[in-house]
Amino acid sequence: MIIKTEKLHLIGVSFIICMAFTSCSDFLELKDLDQIVLENFWNEESDVENMIAGCYGTMQSQAFIDRAIIWGEARSENLDLGEQSSNDVNISNVMKENITPTNAYTTWTEYYDVINRCNTIQLYAPEVAQKDPNYTQYKLNCTIAEASALRDLCYFYLIRTFRDVPFSMQPYTDDTQRMDLPATPFNQVLDSLINDLERVVDMAVQYYPETKTNYQTGRITQDAIHAILADMYLWKQNWAKSVEHADMVIHSKLRDYQEESDRVGGAQSGKIDALVNGYPLVSDVVSAGTEYGKAFSSIFGTGNSSESVFELTFVDGESRLSNLGISTRYGSQDGGNGSLKPSDLVCNDHTSSAHAVFTGKEDCRAYENIYRKSEAEVMVAKYVSPNVLVDVTQSSYKATGQHVRRPKRQCYANWIFYRLSDVMLMKAEALAHQMQETDSGNLTDHALALRDEAFELVNAVSNRSNIKASTKSLLSKPTSRDAMINMVYDERNRELMFEGKRWFDLVRRSVIDGHTRYLVEKATRKHSAGNMAVAKSKLSIMNGIFWPYHEDELKVNGLLKQNPAYDTGEEELRIKN
Repeated sequence: MIIKTEKLHLIGVSFIICMAFTSCSDFLELKDLDQIVLENFWNEESDVENMIAGCYGTMQSQAFIDRAIIWGEARSENLDLGEQSSNDVNISNVMKENITPTNAYTTWTEYYDVINRCNTIQLYAPEVAQKDPNYTQYKLNCTIAEASALRDLCYFYLIRTFRDVPFSMQPYTDDTQRMDLPATPFNQVLDSLINDLERVVDMAVQYYPETKTNYQTGRITQDAIHAILADMYLWKQNWAKSVEHADMVIHSKLRDYQEESDRVGGAQSGKIDALVNGYPLVSDVVSAGTEYGKAFSSIFGTGNSSESVFELTFVDGESRLSNLGISTRYGSQDGGNGSLKPSDLVCNDHTSSAHAVFTGKEDCRAYENIYRKSEAEVMVAKYVSPNVLVDVTQSSYKATGQHVRRPKRQCYANWIFYRLSDVMLMKAEALAHQMQETDSGNLTDHALALRDEAFELVNAVSNRSNIKASTKSLLSKPTSRDAMINMVYDERNRELMFEGKRWFDLVRRSVIDGHTRYLVEKATRKHSAGNMAVAKSKLSIMNGIFWPYHEDELKVNGLLKQNPAYDTGEEELRIKN
């Protein structure tokens, strides 16, 4: 696999550190690089912090966020080709399900770069603790937990995308080290990641100082690790453990809400939102039920909202990194429509009686997520538009404010990995999978209790965006296990649309089901009649829902064998449903 060595990536980290802290030591330029690595760098706490900052800096890069979007969302039914895709044959081929090992979006350099940085931190940080008395054991433990979580999150992206990947928790610090590794099976990697995070979760920071405004949601915390574990356990199909870790996040957010409520005098003071069906979600109501969009503006506009669990923070400022992944893919004020736009399926759903995605015109997310500049021109609003208001004073609801979009080079929208509603729906899915039916197809008493709890979670998320009175639900309780599971997946799509979640959800469903029929049914709805048959054929193969390894990786790593769905010489190895 192609990974930068410690020597190489220390050159690049100097720029990232400058961007993150707006000041930068010149010792990297004055010393020989070998001396920097072995003698002058790993000596004090600030060296470790700078390397951690370098990890976040790489994750903020366009290439990293590009792949979070394209790997996690592009192949789903939510997105289609935008006006800026004409010069990008690679994204065009992704959207047509014509992905080959030469496609640029099959590269994974930035993800393995973060992984190697984190492995390197874990190697050298204990030595720093021995040299710097200010770098205490507690601080070292926090560092180990943070580096583990960032590394494991990157691996989690890789296995959800490629399934089996080269896997190592040892750093590459010497040019003489061999970097050839075979692909480790998905389940083996997943088990290792889960074990690693379970080991460090209690070592992580629980709360950062209040003076570090963005750290609580912009860096790894115990809540962030619990959210990652809840997600991983869904893929592991360990439903009880997924619920356990989801509950840790939910209870933590409820505790934070109660403390804030006590401090400001409760929701009646007007300084804090009322609970939504008992959960501390940001209310979407702006003013007396006549406008909606408060949640959108808080979560995707301001960023680091009260329901955020972990997100990449982009700080507004000319000397700061901008989120080019968002502005390139979803559009900008000066760049127009990006290379990806909402599909016709999701754009027209709020006016259709079929309601293939949204639950009807009363779901304000149908207006918030999508900017309908004209009948012929639609764009993604989420992340790109800082503020959106939905006027519900007329019978025909209309979103306003979406035309104020962030400039391409000044897009400081945070990229959200996990937020409370996501975690709530993870718990709902885990509960739904535990529902048991009798031989006659009826739900057992225990299954009914699980159904009620799962529905309560889904309904709370739905009601937050319900233009109708909050006491009236847009949803009805399902009467079967499969219907409850389907409801969770549908609500996840509505709530987390364009956040890099949908394709991974469809792949997880295929892994759990043991076939791709649900994925094919949902994902191919956006395809034209001419491309529908091709897409269905390719996605009907289990191997085909994962991505191929890039040809350059196969050239440098002789132990890596291509995904058989993309190896024309191994047709007989394809696994069909």
